[in-house]
Amino acid sequence: MNTVKCPTCRQPAAFGSPDFPFCSDRCRQIDLGNWATEKYVFSTPVIPTGGEEGAPLPPDAGEED
Repeated sequence: MNTVKCPTCRQPAAFGSPDFPFCSDRCRQIDLGNWATEKYVFSTPVIPTGGEEGAPLPPDAGEED
């Protein structure tokens, strides 16, 4: 069986497990709590650049003269 290390406790976590990539529901809940209490944050805002899917259009795009 293929496994990876659980990101919370570093114990083996099996592919196909309902809690994957965590080894258990407890580790999954700990990780969720860390996001909820802002222990984990994104270091910089994600700002899409032009041309990417989902990128905002320029202010004048789509306007017809």
